[in-house]
Amino acid sequence: MTEQEIIKGCIQKKVACQRLLFDYYAGGLMTVCLRYACDTPEAEDMLQESFIRIFSSIHQYRFEGSFEGWMKRVVVNVCLRMLQKKRIEFTGISALEINADATQPQAVSSLTEDELVKLIGNLPDGYRIVFNLYVMEGYNHEEIAAMLGIEPATSRSQLMKARRMLQKQILLYQKIVI
Repeated sequence: MTEQEIIKGCIQKKVACQRLLFDYYAGGLMTVCLRYACDTPEAEDMLQESFIRIFSSIHQYRFEGSFEGWMKRVVVNVCLRMLQKKRIEFTGISALEINADATQPQAVSSLTEDELVKLIGNLPDGYRIVFNLYVMEGYNHEEIAAMLGIEPATSRSQLMKARRMLQKQILLYQKIVI
């Protein structure tokens, strides 16, 4: 079956097509959820809610642009909605302030993707969310501010602090590994 046939089958609520869609895209979309979640069970909940949303609104997909891109946008919105229910704070945490030490390029290049995702997952919620939206999803600070109900300056500040904390985590990780 082609992607278009699977989508049309999902619009008609055919369970076999829904299963095909889930099987094909769940792994990639789980990766998106893991970037926003604190742990795997939370990411699995986000993924489940995302597919419920995808299946209930798939009729809105206009067969224009990337279907995977459309689904990722749905997943990001579901993740953000679930995180907002946790009342995430977007203020600085003074104990976590970090000097602006530059990370050595070889330190980053020696990390595997899984190791980097784990380090990003260790960031405080506010930092991690803004970092993911800006760096991974490509939103600008004004869009992030609108999505999260914060000021653009807060988004910029959270991104800067996330980068600094991530740099420190990478340097510490390198000292442990080497």
